[in-house]
Amino acid sequence: MAIRTSLCDLFDIKHPVLLAPMAGVSGGALAAAVSKVGGLGLIGGGYGDADWLIREFNAAGDARIGVGFITWSLARQPQLLDLALTRNPAALMLSFGDFKPFLHYIRDAQTKLIVQVQTLEQAREAVDAGVDAIVAQGTEAGGHGATRATLPLVPAVVDIAQGIPVIAAGGIADGRGLAAALALDASGVLCGTAFFASDESLANNNAKQAALRGSGDDTERSSVFDIARGLDWPSDWNLRTMRNTFTRQWSADIDGLRRNLAAEKERFEASQTADDTDVAAVIVGEAADLIRSREPAQATLHRMISQAEHRLRRVGQLVDPIIKD
Repeated sequence: MAIRTSLCDLFDIKHPVLLAPMAGVSGGALAAAVSKVGGLGLIGGGYGDADWLIREFNAAGDARIGVGFITWSLARQPQLLDLALTRNPAALMLSFGDFKPFLHYIRDAQTKLIVQVQTLEQAREAVDAGVDAIVAQGTEAGGHGATRATLPLVPAVVDIAQGIPVIAAGGIADGRGLAAALALDASGVLCGTAFFASDESLANNNAKQAALRGSGDDTERSSVFDIARGLDWPSDWNLRTMRNTFTRQWSADIDGLRRNLAAEKERFEASQTADDTDVAAVIVGEAADLIRSREPAQATLHRMISQAEHRLRRVGQLVDPIIKD
């Protein structure tokens, strides 16, 4: 049994699974690994570094991949869009900010545009603009996000999408999540946490081990790491990470963090250099419970598809067959 949806047709892929463009984690090797086994890998353009982008596009070799950007940050370095489009990506994904100023450049390059949304108002803007696909991101997701939960958000976005493929994101890391997303009428899923600890991931070894030991119960949304990194994130979105010594100290005392920012920023930067996960951010979502081993990305994707096929068959058996008169 093959799982084929409109998302597969849109991107000419075998499996309706996309790698989330995790900043600093989804590099060329990981994106290529996902694409080569039938999904679509997206490089995480993050906050914008031309040299890094060039290196990771090169690391992907001849694999057919896409790229994603943080939209408000891209607006400050629009030349990075030109750089990405010269690589003829299979798709370009924009998240967190106004995508419309970039729309005609992407259209002129004949590149498919995916827009990630967290509210129905954002979804309507994407529909009105005629984007190629919409990611409906629930708050369960790792990294930046908002407040809506995946389960009710996805079908609500589907209802207003006018046939545009909707991709579910947030809390999905195995075949059960993929099957559930398809049952909600999503056309596929976008997964980050599922691939965070993959062999090809750019996350450091300590972060991977922390994610594998962790649980969704150990995650929270806050702004402490954005403040420590000096990132001026819009207030609509904050960051889901694993709790650690740093979040326990400052999550409930943002004013105190700001008062001590010089020293705490130095402490945070030192922790990143040392891969010290007691202070540095481990950016995964509530699906951390579902990842328990280091393995190649292809093993994760193959297991996800196999498990989803099994679950969909089982669900089908719960319904009595239609008997025609």
